[in-house]
Amino acid sequence: MFAIVPFLAVSLLGSCSGLSLPVQEQSKGSPWPLPESITTSDNALLLVGIDEFRFFSDGVTCTTILDAAFRRYRNIIFYGPPEVSGTDKRTKPPKRKGAGYPGSVSGLTVTVKNCEQYPSLESDESFSLTVESGNASSLTANSIWGALSGLETFSQLAYYDGSGMLVMNKTIISDSPRFPYRGILLDTSRHFIKVPILLQQLDAMAYNKLNVFHWHIVDNQAFPYESISFPSLSEQGAYTPAHVYTQEDVAEVIEYARLRGIRVMPEFDTPGHTFDSWGSIKDLLTPCYTKGQPDGTFGPINPTLNSSYDFLQKFFTEITQVFPDHYIHTGGDEVNFACWKSNPQITEFMMSMGFNTNYSKLEEYYEQKLLNIISDLNSGYAVWQEVIDNNVTVRSDTVVEVWKEPYPDEMARVTQKGYRAILTTPWYLNYVANPYNPDWKAYYAVDPLNFTGTVEQKKLVIGGEACMWGEFADGTNVIPRLWPRASAVAERLWSPQSVLSLDQARMRIAEHRCRMLRRGLQVQPITGPGYCREEF
Repeated sequence: MFAIVPFLAVSLLGSCSGLSLPVQEQSKGSPWPLPESITTSDNALLLVGIDEFRFFSDGVTCTTILDAAFRRYRNIIFYGPPEVSGTDKRTKPPKRKGAGYPGSVSGLTVTVKNCEQYPSLESDESFSLTVESGNASSLTANSIWGALSGLETFSQLAYYDGSGMLVMNKTIISDSPRFPYRGILLDTSRHFIKVPILLQQLDAMAYNKLNVFHWHIVDNQAFPYESISFPSLSEQGAYTPAHVYTQEDVAEVIEYARLRGIRVMPEFDTPGHTFDSWGSIKDLLTPCYTKGQPDGTFGPINPTLNSSYDFLQKFFTEITQVFPDHYIHTGGDEVNFACWKSNPQITEFMMSMGFNTNYSKLEEYYEQKLLNIISDLNSGYAVWQEVIDNNVTVRSDTVVEVWKEPYPDEMARVTQKGYRAILTTPWYLNYVANPYNPDWKAYYAVDPLNFTGTVEQKKLVIGGEACMWGEFADGTNVIPRLWPRASAVAERLWSPQSVLSLDQARMRIAEHRCRMLRRGLQVQPITGPGYCREEF
């Protein structure tokens, strides 16, 4: 999933004293992503103190998720971080006394009509929110996931006035996402990322209403997932025993995500992204040959052996039991045929199957058998676009991830075949641009429906995701590198198609960056000179 880009030497204009860029203005109490419909009064209401403010639950209780959200957002609104530390300077509560306000906000009543245990692609995330004086503020949602989105928006309406008091304007909001799939892909194979950083990432996703954590958990370089059925995979495939996600780690990530309305979709990319790290399984990988003799290296999974599919059956049975999401990403991209071509047993199998020298047919053979295994487990699957490009037969509910250029042509081709599509091509955030020509504006300008196709084809586009591949990203830089650049992607996938103004977005994303900073995330500045009330 990687394009090779030439090194770009950036020449900074101006003297060593820096450029004379203006200080970026910020909006006040403007939610990100921008809601579908929002009406805001110019008159602000004072927020009462944390001891007086109350969340009320009406309708279906959804006790575990909603109670946790109430605790979390109480801290977020009044202190900043979702969990308050007594030594954190940001936890000092704001001033509470002041004159000149027509009223105060002292509570929010949350009405939920339906509870679900886990979010899904079909989840209803819509909500209605009204901010009024006293306890009259209300949030209504059809599902618990819409309630979580509404609580996030409610928290973002709070801002500090000029005297340091926390206030909120009277507001009426009706909101729902434009696309149901709004994701972040994070690669934890090339560099291991510790669980606390993954949890911070999930917090950031919740603050931006992104709802799919696409966990690219293993790859050629390392196998950090602890398998119950095949423990040798991580014992021999991880960098060290310390660089492994235990079953307890995985369960913690899934639960943390669930409480924030985020799906966790694991990716185990086969047959191509398996060299070295999957090598502990006997005869699974294809032996490569040089001059007719094995040369000691290995290539993709050997698609000619029944034992390969026996392993995949048992392995993915485990994965469906560990990860509750309906979808598993099975990869299927960048299969290098060189090793298959060198192996005489592969060649013999090809001839017996009538494939001759068409190795795409061999790949298709593998993919069909793998996807039949996944289907038999009653699981859905997502694949990279090469699977469809190679004419592999897949189920009608397959999610196809488009990552190649030109992506308008690729989106048109996938949807013309009747498959649901998500877009990633223009949102590879591991590529870092010249900060004096901010790339977030290019991310913001993308529209996943910008391709030639019918109305029915456009309906098959279910969203997109920002990708952070791990060659040069780990726990030291993954949060600031992603955020708030990924916020631009988040608004494009949530807000109406008509939300296009970069001038307005610039002020609002500057406020949102400070908002995330106040909540304890080390997020970088992307709009030029400025400051936040609470610096990191």
